[in-house]
Amino acid sequence: MINLFGYIGRAALARAREVSSVWSLIIYALSAAFTGMKRGRRVVVDVFFRQVYFTGYEAVPIISWIALILGFVVVAQALSILPGLGGESLVGKILVWVVIREAGPVFAAVIVIARSGTAIAAELGSMKIGRELTALELMGIDPVRYLVAPRIIGTAVSVMVLTFCFEAVSIVGGFVLAGFGGSVTFHAYFASLLEAMGLLDIAVSLLKSAVFGLIIGAVCSYQGLLVRKSITQIPQVTTRAVMRSLTSVFFLDAVITSIFYM
Repeated sequence: MINLFGYIGRAALARAREVSSVWSLIIYALSAAFTGMKRGRRVVVDVFFRQVYFTGYEAVPIISWIALILGFVVVAQALSILPGLGGESLVGKILVWVVIREAGPVFAAVIVIARSGTAIAAELGSMKIGRELTALELMGIDPVRYLVAPRIIGTAVSVMVLTFCFEAVSIVGGFVLAGFGGSVTFHAYFASLLEAMGLLDIAVSLLKSAVFGLIIGAVCSYQGLLVRKSITQIPQVTTRAVMRSLTSVFFLDAVITSIFYM
């Protein structure tokens, strides 16, 4: 029993140190982004834009297809289940509840974790094994500032853009089903949507996507930096990066939803 409590205590301390390190990376990245730098700005900006291109731009097709299908499904269910209860007027509320508040930020985060989170962890791990980070330190360059910070900020920007794309395509996809199917007119569809959606919903959606992006970038970067000497550690840290990122995203989603809607 004593050994069990000791194991639980050590595991809790390890997770607490990990959480502290992840948030330290986020704070460091934000401070680096807003305070600017005198040397190497072009390199940092280049890393940032390459991260946005890979994480955000290249993920638009897959997230658009998923959003389109989800919009179809949500509106179809609303119109089939609630025809006698004013389903036409409730379509907007259901889209806001399902897509804007929850599905948009969460789906964007999950896709980024699957596509880019593993790549960030593996890339930094490979650079650690190849002693590229050590070489930067010997030249007087902070590898966290030049390599990690722009990846964290780029991931956050990408999740925000993908969340907006997901929500817009879901709304359009829902109208394609409802409008062209003759179930709901264009005016009634968007009137119900605008009536149900408030500034709080938009603000919370943006907040979630920004927090999710920062967490994903920081967690995956932190796990990649844990690689020591063996290349066999790279698959292990990428797996941990995915699991830690997913756990953090769903936990923070529950926390933010509880704060603003309960």
